Amino acid sequence: MGSELGISTEKLNALHDYAKSPLFNAAERVALEYADAMTDTASDVDDALFARVREHYDEEQIAELTMLIAWENASSRFNRALRVPSAELWKPA
Repeated sequence: MGSELGISTEKLNALHDYAKSPLFNAAERVALEYADAMTDTASDVDDALFARVREHYDEEQIAELTMLIAWENASSRFNRALRVPSAELWKPA
């Protein structure tokens, strides 16, 4: 799906190291860090991270980003619990 939106395979493959990869800009890095914090049930979105998110996104964008992350997390947990297999929408080249 990401490649259909114009995201390069190189960038998709670099997601595991987004914090250090030069392929991601500051706004993308903080959005990915925010997604990690929302996804990791052992952590939380602390005030410092939320302040960094607010440096790059307005209130409407933050609400949309938060909703999308929450939706993907819920969908993933739902599918995992019900043993729904991956649709394999993205396959590395």
